[in-house]
Amino acid sequence: MRNLDFAPLYRATVGFDRIADLMDRVLTSDVAQPTYPPYNIEKTAEDAYRISIAVAGFTPEELGVEVKDGALFVTARKAADETERSYLHRGIATRAFERRFALADHVRVAGAVHEHGMLHIDLVREVPEAMKPRRIEIANANGATKVLEATAETVN
Repeated sequence: MRNLDFAPLYRATVGFDRIADLMDRVLTSDVAQPTYPPYNIEKTAEDAYRISIAVAGFTPEELGVEVKDGALFVTARKAADETERSYLHRGIATRAFERRFALADHVRVAGAVHEHGMLHIDLVREVPEAMKPRRIEIANANGATKVLEATAETVN
């Protein structure tokens, strides 16, 4: 696998460290991607998303959802079972896990719900007012604001 050098990106930009780190993490091939537990990521609206994780066998008290350093961490720790059980077949995995999801800027966790063996985490992207597009008025050289209006006489 070819390794990419992000040093020119660090030298020529300011504040894009997170993007370079994300690209570096994605392109690293020596880290095995965990497959447990299975999950879905869906877009529920223009600025809303939902992560659904299959957590069969875990209670809400054994699950943890935390946001830190621009990432969403979902963890599960099974409480110790006092009764010894003898399984003929054990197909439902209840092993501990930690799943990490990198969050984009201005994405916040709106809530989490545990139902029917699924953990649903709702995310919302909230763009600050300062970052939304805005219209800039063009002023004349003498300081008066120029308002362009088309009338029927000037069009014809």
